Amino acid sequence: MMNKLNLNLTALLIAFLAMAVTFVSCSKDDDNDPAIQGPKVTAPANQGVETGSSIDLTFTFIAPVGFKSSAIEVANGSAIVKTDGTGDVTSGDIVVTFTADAGEGAASVKVTVTDNDSNSDDATGVIGIAGQLVIVDVNSNITANTTWETGKVYLLKTRVAVESGATLTIQPGVIIKGEAGTGSNATALLIARGGMIMAEGTADSPIIFTSVADNIQPGQIESPNLDPTLNGLWGGLIILGNAPISADAATVQIEGIPPSDQNGLYGGAIADDNSGVIKYVSIRHGGANIGEGNEINGLTLGGVGSATVIENVEIVANQDDGIEWFGGTVNVTNAIVWNTGDDAIDTDQSWAGTLDNFIIINPGDECFELDGPEGAMVAKHTIKNGTAYAGSAQGLVDLDNNSNVDIMNIYFFGLGEDQDFDQMPIDYPCTFQDFEATLPEGTAVTDYFKDGSDAFVTVVAAGANSFGADAAQFTSWSWAGVSGNLSGF
Repeated sequence: MMNKLNLNLTALLIAFLAMAVTFVSCSKDDDNDPAIQGPKVTAPANQGVETGSSIDLTFTFIAPVGFKSSAIEVANGSAIVKTDGTGDVTSGDIVVTFTADAGEGAASVKVTVTDNDSNSDDATGVIGIAGQLVIVDVNSNITANTTWETGKVYLLKTRVAVESGATLTIQPGVIIKGEAGTGSNATALLIARGGMIMAEGTADSPIIFTSVADNIQPGQIESPNLDPTLNGLWGGLIILGNAPISADAATVQIEGIPPSDQNGLYGGAIADDNSGVIKYVSIRHGGANIGEGNEINGLTLGGVGSATVIENVEIVANQDDGIEWFGGTVNVTNAIVWNTGDDAIDTDQSWAGTLDNFIIINPGDECFELDGPEGAMVAKHTIKNGTAYAGSAQGLVDLDNNSNVDIMNIYFFGLGEDQDFDQMPIDYPCTFQDFEATLPEGTAVTDYFKDGSDAFVTVVAAGANSFGADAAQFTSWSWAGVSGNLSGF
């Protein structure tokens, strides 16, 4: 079902981003006099709005000598000040309600703040005005080749499977929103064995999976209304393949999908199986609970083969794990996992691939939970070139006796009490090398890296690390990057 609400935010985005370059803040205070500290105004991130619709824009200001007045100038629309500064305050917000004209294109609102010394500063918010957005309801499984098109929003009304033999192509900039639901009503996008997903976003136009509660529109990267800690609002993205797994059977049912759904089966004997391409994809606010202790991961990879391409992927605020591998051979490059309720990186069933260049921010349980084989098949995976901000995590690295992994070039910081690397595997030869950590004052490396793991950890000052992720790979397209949350990485 297709609801024609508005169209063409893609062409619009080019126009209003170009326009954004021409709008600059103009400071009126005397920069040559250090005794004068004039006001500073900061504009909100670029916004999108439909023709004839209204949106609130929040400008922040500081005025060390006290707020005196504000003024606004508007292009391609009208605006009123909804919340103004008040007498003599030294900081605050100015909220402007902007109403778009009928025509498509770029608009702007400039706010000027004057202080009690008659110094002023201004900043300009840029708004893209679009024709009516097209929202497409997705109510059933995909059984034939299908394309989801740039400039549209696709609304998952149920759990949707791309069945064997079908390919779902998702063009750059598409937004996919999942309806709320738990249990058998949890929404998710599932790529079944033999099905394919071709989700190839770009650094300028990433593909975003999020909740129906998110007011984000094509052309935006940051959510205009949801906090990056809000989780469990829908399911997640599940990709299943025919590559080998180490389980009690060669083929098993993936967690998070009811056994009655045969599209949830994964595993096989095709190491180079191909489930498609994931590039520049952000997955947010997921992890809906379908049963007691059974949540959907942000990105689930079950028996996914090495011919599958996964690079530049972001998981934000998932209630369960960020990325979880169940066997398979797929490699993942350039991944960021931010604010998970459980583990950031979770590996099971002898995954045999490599995770290279990744960032972990503030997981709820472990930064890494790396389990060993559950059946007779034994394979090893590699994790390298990562930076982990532990934050409120319960632990750093959780291993089993039979974990089978090589980990190298990892930097830990933001450590807290009771976080640790808890044990060394004994059943298989594993390599751990070139770990660096910035420790809280008054603590020792053995407070965090135990069971002999301190032997491969070097303590460094904040920002002096030689190892870790290349954060530049994430700055332009991920929510964490554009919101400034990668500062210090």
